[in-house]
Amino acid sequence: MSSPSESDAVDPADLSDDEWRERLSPEAYRVLRESGTEARFSGAYVDHDEDGTYHCAACGQLLFDAETKYHSGCGWPAFYAAESDAVTRTLDTSNGMRRTEVRCAACDSHLGHVFEDGPEPTGERFCINSVAMTFDEE
Repeated sequence: MSSPSESDAVDPADLSDDEWRERLSPEAYRVLRESGTEARFSGAYVDHDEDGTYHCAACGQLLFDAETKYHSGCGWPAFYAAESDAVTRTLDTSNGMRRTEVRCAACDSHLGHVFEDGPEPTGERFCINSVAMTFDEE
C-alpha cells in the first residue's frame, strides 16, 4: 500500500470497491470506505505534536494544519478547524446517536465526526481517525 499524494486525488466514482481495497490497508478501508471507527487511544496521531499538515489517507487531500490540533482527551486526534473546503458534513444517526459526520470533500471518505465542544476560536472539535490521515512534516 502506498500513501497517495494530493495530486492523486480521485473521484470515488472512478474507483471500484476492489481498487479501493488495493489502495488502502484493511483497517483504513474499514474506516474510510465503510465509515468505521478505530479504537480509542489506538491511533498513531492521538499524541502526535509535530509541525506539518494532515492529509486524507485515501486521496491525499489537505485536511488539517497541525497548528489547529489540540489534546481533547477524546481518544482520537482532535482539531479545532479544518482547511477551507477540505471536508463535508452530514448528519449521522448510526448507533442510536445524532452526530455530524466529517468526510473528505475530494474523495468522500469517512474521516470522523465534529462536535460543538471545542476550544476557541471555532468552538469545534473535529474528532478524526488516525488511520484516515497521513502526516507531512514541515
